[in-house]
Amino acid sequence: MMKKSTFGAVLAFMFAAAGALTAAALYLYHREKELDEYERLLFSDDMDDIEDEGTVYEHIGDDDTPAAPAEDADPDAIKF
Repeated sequence: MMKKSTFGAVLAFMFAAAGALTAAALYLYHREKELDEYERLLFSDDMDDIEDEGTVYEHIGDDDTPAAPAEDADPDAIKF
């Protein structure tokens, strides 16, 4: 027969091992989901999955953008 304290220690060890294995499995599951999402975004062909606020070329040709430089402007002048 086993002592009660030994049985309690073995039982506590089993619960700790089961908890550690469960935590590791949950971590790996969530990490795999994150990696799958990253891979999907990285290798998507049409890039529709990425939501940008705007692109580099979005504001070209707006009304406040001059179409050509002013004729009387000095091309060597630096303006701030």
